[in-house]
Amino acid sequence: MTIKVAINGFGRIGRTILRAHYENKKKHDLAIVAINGSGNAE
Repeated sequence: MTIKVAINGFGRIGRTILRAHYENKKKHDLAIVAINGSGNAE
């Protein structure tokens, strides 16, 4: 069963989590389904 994960914040830790997920894809059943990062108000 795949566990759905959302990353809240795409700073240093959020980028590290995403990188670790893709480097070790075969070792876990996680799916990154959303990333919430800050952006411009425009």
